[in-house]
Amino acid sequence: MNVLFTFTVPSGGVETLNRQRNEALSRKGINCHFLYRQKGSGLQNNINAPIFISNDDSEIKSIIMNGNYIAIIVGYDLLLMKKIREFGYKGIVIYDNQGIGKRKEYIDIYIKKHARSFINNYCDAILCPNTPHLVQAFKKYFPHKKLFYFHNCINSETFKYQKHPKKESPIIGWVGRLEENKNWRDFLEIGSLLIQENPSIQLWMFEDDSLSYPSQRNAFEQKVHELKIIEHLTVYQNEPHHKMADYYSIIGDSGGFLCSTSKVEGFGYAVLEAMLCRCPVLATDSDGVKSFITHNETGKFFEFGNIEQAVQEAKQLMKDRSLREKIIEAGVQHIQENFSLEQYAIHFTNMIENLQ
Repeated sequence: MNVLFTFTVPSGGVETLNRQRNEALSRKGINCHFLYRQKGSGLQNNINAPIFISNDDSEIKSIIMNGNYIAIIVGYDLLLMKKIREFGYKGIVIYDNQGIGKRKEYIDIYIKKHARSFINNYCDAILCPNTPHLVQAFKKYFPHKKLFYFHNCINSETFKYQKHPKKESPIIGWVGRLEENKNWRDFLEIGSLLIQENPSIQLWMFEDDSLSYPSQRNAFEQKVHELKIIEHLTVYQNEPHHKMADYYSIIGDSGGFLCSTSKVEGFGYAVLEAMLCRCPVLATDSDGVKSFITHNETGKFFEFGNIEQAVQEAKQLMKDRSLREKIIEAGVQHIQENFSLEQYAIHFTNMIENLQ
């Protein structure tokens, strides 16, 4: 059985998801192929599957019509979904939405202004993570379209805690792109206030510099200068995915944490990965991460924009050792039990059988 997954660029959470999907589904005899419209930093990550890079319609048509695909899962690209049908493809087409990345209410605007006619006319089903604002919107606007929503997955046997020499100073980590939804400004504000109380604290930021706008980068540099935190800040760019397990482990062992400041997340792979590597997480209540975090049980939440609350939660997470250890242990167990490759493969194969 051959399946094709399409997306714009191999980067971020979708690129991670595609590698995990490939590992999960290959165990069930499903051959995963991937089509990206342009190159991206994620191509440095190892994946044992065919990857096509093309933005040429005739080349894409050849890939699709000669691939013997039982299903094509189209990530976001509404125009490509339309073209796939116009190419003459008769198999299953699934529209895959892993999140919109602006604010929770924007999914309604996106569907009404852009997606509704494409989804109604050119796909057989909708796929999304089990994230409340996504599920509710698709149910509302497509009551007669088949909707499948289930958790994404990760291989917890290979991506896991790594032992390293302990750092002397606490490290606070952040993962994302320099854009509005990832909300880097709040991270810098939170970090600055914590540094005022503990000048030994270090800030580590991990970003894909190919996916940022010059205006955002200029604003970022100005903010760092304004807060006078340049000596405390290290920015890592385009790190290979497998190395992130080392970084998360080091951050956790330092007595620090991962701070996720996103306005909204469809899923939030960085949060899941950090928890799996014994790095506790403080996050805004950005919907998608509710799948991982229960406040003071598997992680910590703070209200979006409430910097003072975030600082208080961060201080407790670093100082209350018994609570911290409880959160770490429960977090690892939660991810291992609920986001396995095996569970994803079962959900995915059931979806294909249903649509056949």
